[in-house]
Amino acid sequence: MSDHPPYLDALNETQREAAMCINGPVMIIAGAGSGKTRVLTYRIAHIIRQGTDAFNILALTFTNKAAKEMKARIERVVGSEAKNLWMGTFHSIFAKILRVEAERIGFPKDFTIYDTDDSKSLIKTILKEMNLDDKLYKPGMVYNRISNCKNSLITHKEYISIPELMEADSSSGRPLMSKIFAAYQLRCFKAGAMDFDDLLVNTYHLFKKNADVLYKYQHKFKYIMVDEYQDTNLCQYMIVKSLASVYENICVVGDDSQSIYSFRGASIQNILNFEKDYPDLNVFKLEHNYRSTSNIVNASSSIIEKNKEKLEKKIFTNNAEGEKIKVVRTLSDNEEGRMVAQSIFEEKNQKQLANSDFAILYRTNAQSRAFEEALRKMNMPYRVYGGTGFYQRKEIKDMIAYLRLVVNPNDEEALKRIINYPARKIGATTIDKLLVLASENNISIWEVLKNAHQYSLLGSAVAHLKDFYIMIASFQTMLATRNAYEIAEYVAKQSTLLKTLYEDKTVEGVSRHENLVELLNAIKEFTEDDTNENEKTLAVFLQDIALFTDADKEDGDTDKIVMMTIHSSKGLEFKHVYVVGLEENLFPSQLSLNSRQELEEERRLFYVAVTRAEQKVTLSFATSRFKYGNLIPCEPSRFIDEIDTKYLEVSFGNARPEPMFPERDKGFGKGYGMLVGKQASRPLPQVKVSENFKESNTADIKEGNIIEHQRFGMGKVLKIEDSGDNKKAVIQFDEVGQKTLVLKFAKLMIHS
Repeated sequence: MSDHPPYLDALNETQREAAMCINGPVMIIAGAGSGKTRVLTYRIAHIIRQGTDAFNILALTFTNKAAKEMKARIERVVGSEAKNLWMGTFHSIFAKILRVEAERIGFPKDFTIYDTDDSKSLIKTILKEMNLDDKLYKPGMVYNRISNCKNSLITHKEYISIPELMEADSSSGRPLMSKIFAAYQLRCFKAGAMDFDDLLVNTYHLFKKNADVLYKYQHKFKYIMVDEYQDTNLCQYMIVKSLASVYENICVVGDDSQSIYSFRGASIQNILNFEKDYPDLNVFKLEHNYRSTSNIVNASSSIIEKNKEKLEKKIFTNNAEGEKIKVVRTLSDNEEGRMVAQSIFEEKNQKQLANSDFAILYRTNAQSRAFEEALRKMNMPYRVYGGTGFYQRKEIKDMIAYLRLVVNPNDEEALKRIINYPARKIGATTIDKLLVLASENNISIWEVLKNAHQYSLLGSAVAHLKDFYIMIASFQTMLATRNAYEIAEYVAKQSTLLKTLYEDKTVEGVSRHENLVELLNAIKEFTEDDTNENEKTLAVFLQDIALFTDADKEDGDTDKIVMMTIHSSKGLEFKHVYVVGLEENLFPSQLSLNSRQELEEERRLFYVAVTRAEQKVTLSFATSRFKYGNLIPCEPSRFIDEIDTKYLEVSFGNARPEPMFPERDKGFGKGYGMLVGKQASRPLPQVKVSENFKESNTADIKEGNIIEHQRFGMGKVLKIEDSGDNKKAVIQFDEVGQKTLVLKFAKLMIHS
């Protein structure tokens, strides 16, 4: 073993080698539970100990919470020098750069950051002005389209020159998408606002168009580290590559097996092809899992080995064998909720565990209902990630809108939100007139307010508009002399927002008033935080909360059962994990079965879910589930059957647990189709499927047709029953006998 400083004693040999290799390009492939954070922490500490100024180190993390924790750990090794690190998420670090350089791309330094709600509200306004149907041009869909374009570095000007995009818009009946995109960008620019994607895109354009600015940051950041590199998108990749091009001291850390964010534009190719960018790359594989039992580690390996696109690694552990992964079948989603709640209750009491030792993970947020109801009935405390966060509550967003307007009076979304709240006789008609005047004169609404007396269109509302303008302008005079808390407290009182909420004595009203007081407390804490030296401005506070996510929340009352989507569970760990709703078309999602790439990402998501567990995993599925008011039959997910049976214990409802599936080729998780009645529980033989299998339109199916099913093989249609969504076909299959399939879900190829 090579000599090393004593502060690296806490690392194993491979971890230590990765931490000490600080010069040149480095890739650390970090398997689940392999101590990735520890390696990153000590690597940065080692770079500082070797004489590099912390101001010259850039570390990009997945969450701000992770950055804060790592900084604290590094500080224990190198002292207060760690405070000088440029460490945080892509969005927070690039926002920091843009605060300094924004004027180079035409934005004010105190630009507003629009959250998703702000962006969708602006899109709704644009649709209304263009007289477009928001049922066809759904604001959420339009926002996602714009976001995907930005992540792929497609500007609104380039959009119209890409035939595929224009043709897709035309064929979907939305030919004006490009005009909405252009209007959206113009309005953001006029409002001095950037959305989340703009923080990345505008940094890219800042560096691309200003060689001197790029040169400045290339030479500032002598060492660059990127965590969760498998989840970077094209824009992030391009920025990091350009910043690292001078020193090439770039270290990326990640796990291709945990790449699960393609819907946000993330590209697994960034990590798979990293060696092509840096041929002299040093690669370190962290393959020792310290988190999970041997059964969980081996089971998860048997899952991910099914993927073709991956970097080779062999994850192992020295931990105990542990319990087998339990598979449970329930009759309905409500029974699934009761089963999980009962199981947690029993495990907790038998093993003296805390509530926080348990996590319920699901594919979509909509699945939480049944589990919430079951836990409530048993008086078991829980916390749902992805619910309405503190900073998303109405009263908080109202107060924040006032503060945003004080910092940036051109912020159109903030102004529209509070111009008549609390009520000051400025109605919707007047606000529409303000929008028209701003558009006709190509100025902001704030400019219209400033000169309201010049516009006859505003009529008798001028006096009320003038009062509002004078109030906000008076708040703005405090920016140069008062700290963030003093301004916020004054605004809360003078706007009468605090008084309005205090006078509402309903339970909800009292809660809203308490929340507003809590916000003021948070701002006071911010101004008194020593780590924010010289950065206690209102603009910085607003930036921090705009970039705040569920993952950054302080723990507070921690002893609660955790419920979240699998995407939200990334980077977390729990003693016991319940992965629920393991059914075809739910997990894997029906929307992710169009290509091998999509299916492999769903499998990686399943891998992430299983590897969150330290001691025990329970997988559950329901044989029926309510959807759109109808009880729909369900089939088990193919993912269950992909786990090597020697790591499984199968339990059906309240029946006696069985040790494993009867035989590998007779498992129940092959995706057999939407079977009716008790047929789903019978083991079925594997059949050969045509290589040229192509799904037919089942609306055309008739009695006597010869058909082929992907799981059951060839068969003949004996009878058609019911109609509409409940239409079924009774089919005599050559190898598996007679089956009744719901045609809405059956994938059949009609031969004759």
